[in-house]
Amino acid sequence: MQITIDLPPDLEQDLIRQAAQSNVPLQTLILQVLRRMIQTPPVADSQWSESILAYEANPDFPAFESHRDELLPPNEPELF
Repeated sequence: MQITIDLPPDLEQDLIRQAAQSNVPLQTLILQVLRRMIQTPPVADSQWSESILAYEANPDFPAFESHRDELLPPNEPELF
């Protein structure tokens, strides 16, 4: 199969430069990139920042559950 695509000049130059640095033909480089792209499972986008995802709790801090006994019970609405 043959596919023709129009690349922006900056991307074309980047690909040519990368192929030359890797000492592989341009077509081989493009095929490698495409294969890598379809073999790699998609990364789920997270709404959380890296700093939140990397958070590690302070082991000396009491667990939230330890305060549960101090909480007031919820108000029970009167039904009748």
